[in-house]
Amino acid sequence: MSEIQVKIGQPVPEFKLPASGGGEISLSQFRGQKVVIYFYPKNMTPACTQEACDFRDLSSVFAEHNTVVFGISGDTVTSHDKFIMKKELTFPLLSDVDHEVCRMFGVWQIKKLYGREYEGIVRSTFLIDEEGRLLREWRGVRVKGHTDEVLEAVKGGI
Repeated sequence: MSEIQVKIGQPVPEFKLPASGGGEISLSQFRGQKVVIYFYPKNMTPACTQEACDFRDLSSVFAEHNTVVFGISGDTVTSHDKFIMKKELTFPLLSDVDHEVCRMFGVWQIKKLYGREYEGIVRSTFLIDEEGRLLREWRGVRVKGHTDEVLEAVKGGI
């Protein structure tokens, strides 16, 4: 595992990933806006679906506060497109199949399930300010109530 490259108060390194709907999204294209990036393990799983729907349901409120939201997982763009269509998501999902951005944020880690170890994404969310600096991070997220907490931070209740 590589060293975490993002630290609170520091600029987040530029990255570009394939996005749902085609094309690519880079962090720099959102300068002047706050950015919420949430990393999640897998499309269509119960907790990941709940988290995506929670962000969807608050997307207009995030937009009112000059904030864009997008999710990142190791799923393919095709899988993202199906997930967006099925759950009527209102924001892009980015595909990090090589886990490079996941490693940069330190969310690609050894996990355990039923005594078996494997590498995977630890559910985490990051808030980046208008100048591209990391403002806040939530690691090892529990889904219930999480989007409300992120929204409060966006509103200034950090």
